[in-house]
Amino acid sequence: MTLIKSISGIRGTIGGKTSDNLTPIDAVKFAAAYGAFLKLRNPQKENLSVVIGRDARISGNMISNLVANTLVGLGIHVVDLGLSTTPTVEVAVPLEKADGGIILTASHNPKQWNALKLLNEKGEFLNAADGEKILELAENESFEFAEVDDLGTYTIDNSYLQKHIKEVLNLDLVDVEAIKKANFKVVVDAVNSTGGIFIPALLKELNVECVELYCTPNGQFPHNPEPLKEHLIDISELVVKEKANLGIVVDPDVDRLALICEDGSMFGEEYTLVACADYVLGRLGGGNTVSNLSSSRALRDVTNQHGGTYTASAVGEVNVVKKMKDTNTVIGGEGNGGIIYPASHYGRDSLVGVALFLSHLALKKMSCKQLRDSYPSYFMSKNKIELTPQIDVYKILETIAITYKDEDVNTIDGVKIDFSDEWIHLRKSNTEPIIRIYTEAKSQKAADHLAMRFIDEIKEIIK
Repeated sequence: MTLIKSISGIRGTIGGKTSDNLTPIDAVKFAAAYGAFLKLRNPQKENLSVVIGRDARISGNMISNLVANTLVGLGIHVVDLGLSTTPTVEVAVPLEKADGGIILTASHNPKQWNALKLLNEKGEFLNAADGEKILELAENESFEFAEVDDLGTYTIDNSYLQKHIKEVLNLDLVDVEAIKKANFKVVVDAVNSTGGIFIPALLKELNVECVELYCTPNGQFPHNPEPLKEHLIDISELVVKEKANLGIVVDPDVDRLALICEDGSMFGEEYTLVACADYVLGRLGGGNTVSNLSSSRALRDVTNQHGGTYTASAVGEVNVVKKMKDTNTVIGGEGNGGIIYPASHYGRDSLVGVALFLSHLALKKMSCKQLRDSYPSYFMSKNKIELTPQIDVYKILETIAITYKDEDVNTIDGVKIDFSDEWIHLRKSNTEPIIRIYTEAKSQKAADHLAMRFIDEIKEIIK
């Protein structure tokens, strides 16, 4: 059982001992620290408000009630969206003119996990300095609750399903008419979470025939909720059986989007962003893109084809967003299927991703598999090497960077080495004594070989 405290929030398994797991006491303590942070940040402002929402995992209602009532106890007004998605809460915060937001979700983690993810007044994840301040407030229990006449209020708002969908459909590059005319048939796997509410509702507005698979929002995940190939056998088979145009897969909080081709093959999580970027850049006549260092080179290739500039950021959504703002990026995200489209908002949003992808597919007038085959083909290998806690990981990474100084080396987040036909990214885990090793090449064999080569080199350095 685990409790992980980081600058992006608090994440852990339900039950067990306080401070070792995500217990009710830990949820209250961390929510109180966030509320205290907002009060310190807005010392002259009365009637602070926070938007909250949750995915469908079993512990969600319990954690939501604890968080909401803690904020009310601090004198903060709470707008509760109930069963929602991470991007929906991100959209709601500025629309409500709220001072922040909390999403209760452990993203792709299994059902025993939950988390509090924290947003600022723009509906964006907090930066490192703000996250550190909240951790400090929680550690020192530096919060003071309101007297009875100064308690906050609690309001339920069920309108954001339609509000979010309307925001998506109103985007200039979402071609609603083209999608409607295409007569698409789609299978949706929402791993029995809130995507089972939001994605079919979006598809209905687009006149897309929707075959629902695991769309009951009861939190009973029928398979590992991370949308990877090995977890998606059922939808791959159903897409073929139903003669569907494609399959749509989202994780429990609907910020990661994976696609299945009509023959049951994976479109590839890395290529969700590539396809959406190809569409946006094509319609805009070019533009800049950003993804993190561990994302596919295919995005760079497509960006170059459209005459734009690709930039890599450190891993982590907040780092991607900052780099997007710095480079005036028109679309970006992460290779795990996270689409960030600034014309909508600065957060990973599967609803936006679905609408952009279907627009692209409809206008291309080709099958999902044909579209995938039109992009450069790269293969990734993801590995890790476990180390003892006393080993200096940073020294290892520094040694590798010096060894390969004559190559294209990036050290903004670990070490990434770009060779002519392949690349490797090595970075220290934030929570474990391990080095994560990501490689990409033009064949799976080459990607695996590159990873093993560097694992051997690291072992030699440690000797």
